[in-house]
Amino acid sequence: MENENLTPAKFADRLQINRANISHILNGRNNPSLDVVSKILSEMPYINTEWLINGSGQMYRDGFDIDSIPKEHDLFNQSPIITPREKEIAPKQEGIEVNKPERSSQQAENKITELQKNYDKKISQIIIYYNDNTFETFIPHPVK
Repeated sequence: MENENLTPAKFADRLQINRANISHILNGRNNPSLDVVSKILSEMPYINTEWLINGSGQMYRDGFDIDSIPKEHDLFNQSPIITPREKEIAPKQEGIEVNKPERSSQQAENKITELQKNYDKKISQIIIYYNDNTFETFIPHPVK
């Protein structure tokens, strides 16, 4: 997952397995089933079977080009975002002309929107769910 910049959720989706299965494996609660191992090898045929099952040898099969793996977008390893202010003060490179955006002094019109309150809404029921997978339902009595 790390080498391909996949989150556990994306990895589970790619293997078409339940996300909870991946969570349980990563947390050490369960070992990967034969079904999970089969799906990994089916979806990622470039993974070395011996490495996946026993942890020995190289991760990728011999002759496989690591750079040919399509990478998922990684939110944490991106090039830095340059703000508009940084663009303005960036030094000009030779042969490239940088135009600063013109700032207009348009005044925004203030508009007041009246809130329409809906007094016709009434609570029909309240459901409380407990962590032991039980629940209670409360239905209010009509007000006279």
